Amino acid sequence: MKILGLDTSTTTASIAVLDGDTVLATATRNTHRRTTDVLVAVDEACRTAGVTAHELDAIAVGAGPGSFTGLRIGMATAKGIAFATRRPLWAVSSLAALVYEAPRDGVIVAVLDARKGEIFAGTFRKTGGDIEALGPERVLAPSALSVPEGALVVGDVPSLCAHAATPTGTAVVRLALAGSRADVLVGGAPTYIRASEAEIRYPDGVPGALRKR
Repeated sequence: MKILGLDTSTTTASIAVLDGDTVLATATRNTHRRTTDVLVAVDEACRTAGVTAHELDAIAVGAGPGSFTGLRIGMATAKGIAFATRRPLWAVSSLAALVYEAPRDGVIVAVLDARKGEIFAGTFRKTGGDIEALGPERVLAPSALSVPEGALVVGDVPSLCAHAATPTGTAVVRLALAGSRADVLVGGAPTYIRASEAEIRYPDGVPGALRKR
């Protein structure tokens, strides 16, 4: 089963093509979330893997939390490929994907920079390839992060993380394969957790546009 995986929740867009458990190709881009950069990385990975989009069996995407723009582009790219190829789209937590590649089992706290002095965080238990969420994913101030005794903190916030990492397309695919494989092509949406800047500034809708009901 050939699967394309992508995660664009951080400043590092990560793409991978796997055939079962075998990694055929990977590609990364340190981008400003331009759609073309992600598509170029997808094309690069598929060419390296020697597969066309129509030879893929499914698409897997990291749904966040993470950058608003990055998540929108990642989900739109994944949906576009899935629609065009008539393949299922599987979505997984980007924080859980981060935990999947943690260097050891046990309680793992995944942390990603949420900007504006905040972090996205989730606590999980990792047992081999099984990832169990121990609570809801949250956005909070770094000082409010509670780390269970003996837990390993992983992510892209150097002041908090003992293991530096960002979610990878490879982890997204492997986590999706181990999950329910529910097709979210029609109703799938990114996991933002917090409101966007526009929603905060204009809770009743942008002036001049249609008001929220």
